[in-house]
Amino acid sequence: MMRKWTIYVMAALIGAAVTSCNSNDDAGVAEIEIPGVTIDGDIDCCSAEEALQVYRFLQTVHIVPELSTVVDGKYNVFAYSRTGTFHTGYNELYFVATKKLTGNYVKQFDVEGLSPLMEMAAMNMKHSAPAAASAVSLDDQHLAVKRAWVSFLMDGEWTFGYNARVLGATGGVEQAALSVGSQGDGQQWLKSFKTGGQTYYLSLVTPTDWQTGTNTIRAYVSQKGSVATEAYPLAAQQFTIDIDPRMPDMGNHTSPDNQPLTRQTDGSYEGTINLTMTGLWRIYLTVRDLAGNVVAGGDETLFWDVIL
Repeated sequence: MMRKWTIYVMAALIGAAVTSCNSNDDAGVAEIEIPGVTIDGDIDCCSAEEALQVYRFLQTVHIVPELSTVVDGKYNVFAYSRTGTFHTGYNELYFVATKKLTGNYVKQFDVEGLSPLMEMAAMNMKHSAPAAASAVSLDDQHLAVKRAWVSFLMDGEWTFGYNARVLGATGGVEQAALSVGSQGDGQQWLKSFKTGGQTYYLSLVTPTDWQTGTNTIRAYVSQKGSVATEAYPLAAQQFTIDIDPRMPDMGNHTSPDNQPLTRQTDGSYEGTINLTMTGLWRIYLTVRDLAGNVVAGGDETLFWDVIL
């Protein structure tokens, strides 16, 4: 006999518990049935505890219908972003797969081959953008949520596709239309530089999460390939990125205790930035090769802009 799990949430939104669907009728308790909770005997899917973590995470993001699809008639793949929309520069994408028959979340699925593409009709050309090679689990608590990212070079009309594999079944989205908006004044999270005849892109990761004081600063360095219509992968060459944050509206003062961005095992770059007050920060960049030679920036021409 199959058993469905239900989550009961206190009206005061203090907590939640996983229990049988008919076991609690206490006053002041609101019953919320959560899709994706495991059914006994379905070994492909999440446990009730894992499904609860997915459910909670999905309350913090918004679905992107254009990038959601059905695989082999048996599985749903849903795509999400923080706002349900996209802007120039760095954007995170999240994916969740479910079984159509039961609605249960599936942990064993892959999303790869991310393909952003913009057609420049006036110039009779197409180009891609920096993007993750594939989606990875969000973290150890959210194995059924996959995270990827893309950095759109400019606002306007784009298409976006990806390949999906769910429990051996294959499918995906083939170049769905997307509108990409601008970030507005004071936000520039994507910059490029050239060295050795190659073009590289510096994607600053979601500085909207920063607060005054010390923050971890993360970025990706991507390299434009010889085929402009293919997504730009992470650069094989390693760099060190020195940062010098300043406030143009406050006498161009800087801040202490900043640490350069260095490459991490996952291919990202990570350092420390100290922002002493709210407002516009211009983060000047100096890119060095492994020998310490300056290959870009260092002269106030290369920077990210962030409003804290």
